[in-house]
Amino acid sequence: MGEKIIDLDGTIDPADFYGAADVNFHRLVGKFPELKIVARGGTLKLLGSEEQIARFEERFAQLVAYFRRYGHLSPEVLDQIFDVPTVDRHPMAGEGDTAAGTEDVIVYGNNGNIVRARTTNQRKLVELYAKNDLLFAVGPAGSGKTYTAIALAVRALKNKEVRRIILTRPAVEAGEKLGFLPGDMKEKLDPYLQPLYDALNDMIPPKKLQDYMAEGIVQIAPLAYMRGRTLDNAFVILDEAQNTLLSQIKMFLTRMGRNAKFIVTGDVTQVDLPHQGDSGLMPAIGMLRGIKGIGVVEFDKQDIVRHELVKHIVQAFEKHGVPRD
Repeated sequence: MGEKIIDLDGTIDPADFYGAADVNFHRLVGKFPELKIVARGGTLKLLGSEEQIARFEERFAQLVAYFRRYGHLSPEVLDQIFDVPTVDRHPMAGEGDTAAGTEDVIVYGNNGNIVRARTTNQRKLVELYAKNDLLFAVGPAGSGKTYTAIALAVRALKNKEVRRIILTRPAVEAGEKLGFLPGDMKEKLDPYLQPLYDALNDMIPPKKLQDYMAEGIVQIAPLAYMRGRTLDNAFVILDEAQNTLLSQIKMFLTRMGRNAKFIVTGDVTQVDLPHQGDSGLMPAIGMLRGIKGIGVVEFDKQDIVRHELVKHIVQAFEKHGVPRD
């Protein structure tokens, strides 16, 4: 049986930290039924196994760091920090580095939402981003390729590493004809780009996102609109790249300007081109793999982070020769 005393930073008001009627404290206690946790003002006393105390300390430090940065806590934030399974120390981490669980946080989104790398290949994408200017992320639907890429882009913008974010997709019809859709060209194309809007809306407050888009700091456009541009000081993501021809991927990649980061995402089992063999994604990766400054991450079914049934759905379709979900 171990014992540990933890003191809150003197700048933190325990009443704000623990919430009205101590709602955050009681939720915290519920996460660790094996520990006896007693609060005395800004001091916590822990009684229990050393392993449980160490686990509590790690997560509690993340909670305090969040509160210091944003000045508030919510039950949702507390759940996100304490319910994510503890991961092993990152193999690249040195003795002085923090635990990988802390490093997995990519960006803090709206309403206290914590966007973190949740799977091995999501963490690999974050790791390779630090070492490469061009990344390819390929794998099944729901594996978090695009969402993780957009989180990295939002973080880069917030940290002033880039001046703008540009998100693009090929406007390839997935069983529907653009000409039959109502509205002008923008209204016809917006449904294809909606998943990109959804991800941004999770990470940037609506008013700020609206301002960013009005000022051109965040741009979402079909791939055809990239032709002829030079993209400097930008984080650029090409999504659904399996629906591009090799010539289109070449056009896109040669837009890369100074201080630019490019990520290309795609799922080769969901090609919507008239002939699947026309997809230029895998041929492009084959030609570029191994070049210094270019990284490739191959996601798989183990990375699927949607409803747990999605993994089984993907497996069932593949088993019966229907690879697309």
